[in-house]
Amino acid sequence: SGMHLSKKCSVFKVVLSALLIVALLQLIYLSFLSRFHGKQQRYRYSELFGGSAAKKNAHPEKNTRKERLRYSLSSGGIFDNSGQYRVYKNLIKSDFTTNQKPGSHSNSDILTLATHTTINNLHHLESLLERWQNPLSVAIFAHGEDVKFATALVYALSFFCPQIQALVDFHLVCLSGETASFPEQDREHFAGLEDCTSVFSRLETHRDKYQNYAMSGNISYPNNLLRNVARGGTESSYILVIDIDMMPSADLHQQFLAMILRRAPAVDEVFVLPAFEIRHARKIPSTKAELVQLYQVGEVRPFYEELCPRCQAPTNYSQWVNSHVRETGTLDVAYTLNWVDPWEPFYIGPRTVPLYDENFKQYGFNRISQACELHVAGFRFSVLSSAFVVHRGFKIHGEFHAKKEEENKQNRILFRSFKEGLKTKYPSSTRRC
Repeated sequence: SGMHLSKKCSVFKVVLSALLIVALLQLIYLSFLSRFHGKQQRYRYSELFGGSAAKKNAHPEKNTRKERLRYSLSSGGIFDNSGQYRVYKNLIKSDFTTNQKPGSHSNSDILTLATHTTINNLHHLESLLERWQNPLSVAIFAHGEDVKFATALVYALSFFCPQIQALVDFHLVCLSGETASFPEQDREHFAGLEDCTSVFSRLETHRDKYQNYAMSGNISYPNNLLRNVARGGTESSYILVIDIDMMPSADLHQQFLAMILRRAPAVDEVFVLPAFEIRHARKIPSTKAELVQLYQVGEVRPFYEELCPRCQAPTNYSQWVNSHVRETGTLDVAYTLNWVDPWEPFYIGPRTVPLYDENFKQYGFNRISQACELHVAGFRFSVLSSAFVVHRGFKIHGEFHAKKEEENKQNRILFRSFKEGLKTKYPSSTRRC
């Protein structure tokens, strides 16, 4: 039995040493892998930010991209009219904008989508661009630590994502006391970034730190300044301004182009896209037929239906839902309306429409002030037959940031004086709002 025991022991020893060898090999392999991955990361990093390790001529066009970013940062940006904000216009330009000859107009240049966000909602850009697939201008507001993070991630997006590189212009707005700088020594922002997907994953993890309007450190989100910056960043004849968590119907760019070639728009006409909101888990509809189906079962409803039904009611949803679309893919004007208070339509407008009033920040009256000015300036609102925008998620009471009511009150007072100001700005207009 002693012999039996020692046999058992030696078998045990053999198994144990085999296991140890396997473990050792695994460790060696893992350390090799991490060294290799580290090397790859360092290469990726040096590729992004130059330095001795980068092969200088590996990506000449990427190097000029880097030089362009350095150049736009070195300008130090410009102050807005109030002197409270610093604006880096065209922090990063798309290939589309860079290759544009002044005064030349291509078809893609007819209509640009302009949008605005903080870094927290920038992850929406991925699906927005996938749907839009045409020139896009994004104004980003960042504050504090996020200024560095925004600069770094916007650069990484334009570096790793071919479609963004091709079509998206980025503008950065921060407080006037802050400056953006080239993210040279910022390894922590870039660790693990190796392709477009990984940059969006990084943005995802950043997403819900706070809502756009609930900024940390009691900072105002300058939505109208951002809208103007995004709008001013484009040479297009027409501009669609929407929030970044909204999605236009599919093929809108091409359908709009076909429509204005068919019927020349009047100079005083803007084209309204009826606005809806959809339950969070739902896939965003592409066509009017898909939208109407979801609308009929309550999965989609008019935008702001619970919070301010009057703000969108003038669109006349029942008329729109029932209006006949000539044939799929053809865009027409379904009907034309005059503006009535308190309508806040989303629309495609010529680049000549009045700018947004930048005194409005945070929550309340920021878009209605501009719609009301369009009305006083003599514009009419033509509702498009089959195009629309959809906001992701139902807007419900109680999910807003704490100071919303107070901001609304301040902006209501501001709106009164804004309306008075319009009388002097448009003395010959009989329209009021």
